[in-house]
Amino acid sequence: MSETDSQSREHESIWERAAHLIRHALRIGDPAKLREDLQATLEEDQEDEDTFSASERAMMRNILRFSEVKVEDVMVPRADIIAVEDTASLDELLRTFRSAGHSRLPMFHETLDDPRGFIHIKDLLGWLMDKAGAGSDGGEHAEAPDFSAIGFSDPISRLGINRPILYVPPSMLVADLLLKMQSGRLHLAIVVDEYGGTDGLVSIEDLVEEIVGEIEDEHDAVDGPMIREEGPSVYMADARTPIEELEELVGIDLLPDERDEDTDTLGGLISSLAGRIPVRGELIFHEAGLEFEILEGDLRRVKCVRVRLKPPSSRKQPPAEPAATGDD
Repeated sequence: MSETDSQSREHESIWERAAHLIRHALRIGDPAKLREDLQATLEEDQEDEDTFSASERAMMRNILRFSEVKVEDVMVPRADIIAVEDTASLDELLRTFRSAGHSRLPMFHETLDDPRGFIHIKDLLGWLMDKAGAGSDGGEHAEAPDFSAIGFSDPISRLGINRPILYVPPSMLVADLLLKMQSGRLHLAIVVDEYGGTDGLVSIEDLVEEIVGEIEDEHDAVDGPMIREEGPSVYMADARTPIEELEELVGIDLLPDERDEDTDTLGGLISSLAGRIPVRGELIFHEAGLEFEILEGDLRRVKCVRVRLKPPSSRKQPPAEPAATGDD
C-alpha cells in the first residue's frame, strides 16, 4: 500500500472502515473474524471523536454484545413489577395507570405467580368511551360521553379487555426474545422460573435500551443519580446501583473472586455480606473498609443505603507475602 493510500485510510470514518471489514469478512466467510475486527476498530478509534462519537461507539459496542445478553440481565425484578389484581376496581386501575405512567399493566389473580395477561391503556379508554356512548367519528356533532352509568367500583376482571402475555425463561437470549416479540407484535413478557413462578417482567423497550441506551418519555420520573456524595467519603446510594459504579467511585475492588459471581448490585452485595436481607438501621461492614447503613428496605430487599468509606489506616490489609528465603 502506498503512503497516499495509507493516509487516505487514516481519514476514513469508522463507518466506512466497518463497511470495509464487513465486505472482507463476507469474502472470507468468517463472522467471528468480523466481530474481532470491529471490536479492534472501536478500541483503536476511541480517542477520535471526529469519526465516531462516544454515544455511537457505545451503541456499536452494545450491538456487538447484544447476542450474549440474557433476559435475566435486563428484566424488571419481581419486587419492582407494577401490576393490578383482577379483583381491583376500575377506579383503582385508572389510578394505577396514572401513578405508574405506563401504557401496559400486567394483571394477576391473587399473586404474581398467576398472571392473567395485561391491560393496555388504549383498550381501557376504548372500553370507557364505548360504555359512555361516545361515537367513534369524532365529528363536531358527536355526543359528549356520559360516564355516569359506568360502575367504577366493578372489578376489572369483568371488563374483558386483558390481552394474552408472553412467557419466557430467564436464560433466553434477548436477541431471540426481540425477534419473537416483533413477529408476534407483543410488547410485554413475563419471566418465569423453573417452577413456573414469576421471576420478572421484560418489555420490548427494555430490549431496545440494551442497544440505544436509556429511553425516557414524558411520563418517566426525572430521577437523580443512583449514587451521590453527601460529604467527605460518605455517599447516599440506591440499592440497585451497579457494583462496578460504586467500585469506580471509591477505587476499591468489592467483589473478590470467591464472592458470588451473580452479585451485580449494591443491594445484592450487602445481602451477600449479611447472609440475609438486613433491616432498616442495621450496619453491614465490608472488609475493604466500607460501612453500609440501611436507610430503607422491606422484607424482600434493601432499597436505600448510606455508604461510608473508612480512612486507609483503619482498613483491613491483605496478608503480606512470605519473603523468599533462597533455600529452594
